[in-house]
Amino acid sequence: MFRGFEFKAGPWASMAAAAAIALTLALGSWQVSRGREKSALKAQLEALGHEPAVNISVSEIDAKDVQWRRVRARGRFDPRYAVFIDNRIRHGAAGYEVVMPLKLEGSDRYVLVNRGWIAGNPDRSRLPMVRTPDSVVTVSGLAVVPGRHFLELSTNIAEGIVWQNLTLERYRQAVRIMIQPFVIRQDSDLDDGLVREWDAPDLGISMHYGYAFQWFALAATIFVFYLVVHVKRKDPA
Repeated sequence: MFRGFEFKAGPWASMAAAAAIALTLALGSWQVSRGREKSALKAQLEALGHEPAVNISVSEIDAKDVQWRRVRARGRFDPRYAVFIDNRIRHGAAGYEVVMPLKLEGSDRYVLVNRGWIAGNPDRSRLPMVRTPDSVVTVSGLAVVPGRHFLELSTNIAEGIVWQNLTLERYRQAVRIMIQPFVIRQDSDLDDGLVREWDAPDLGISMHYGYAFQWFALAATIFVFYLVVHVKRKDPA
């Protein structure tokens, strides 16, 4: 060691420090591995989004076959079954995402379409007017499966046609129509005034690397603490 100092550590202290350092390094490495897996998944999703659009047929489709892929559907919107997803912010303005079923041409089956964002009225008791084509249209966009990855702070989560969040199970309970097991996040233009600026899916890549840094930093802290505690100044002869 350094001149005038000596290292004194018992076997139990050394074993405890070694175990703690090994554990934190292992956890940090696992987080790095998860970050790499999520990065690979992100690249895969981006590749799927650039493939040719899949035409949605009238038969039920397995969501796994189209999730995060571009799809195309032809039919007629049914405004009777529209819902407004509340508290959606765009460029500092509060508004709604408009989710409306599209009745597939030649079928009684529907597919839900997230048509885009519209600003709310200053008077919250009045919903904004949404222009909806009354003819058969072709809609294209990304197929997504809305899940339960959100926090609902209120039990009042579905008031009439204004909902806080959307899940397919909730929609099926509220509206008794046959729907495909996914939602089209529309990006085709129908000259309806809705804003379609969609965020990329957040896979938590930066979160994993942030946790990895914390675990590695903790490992380094344990090692430094172990040295500081057990390096003693030599007694003068």
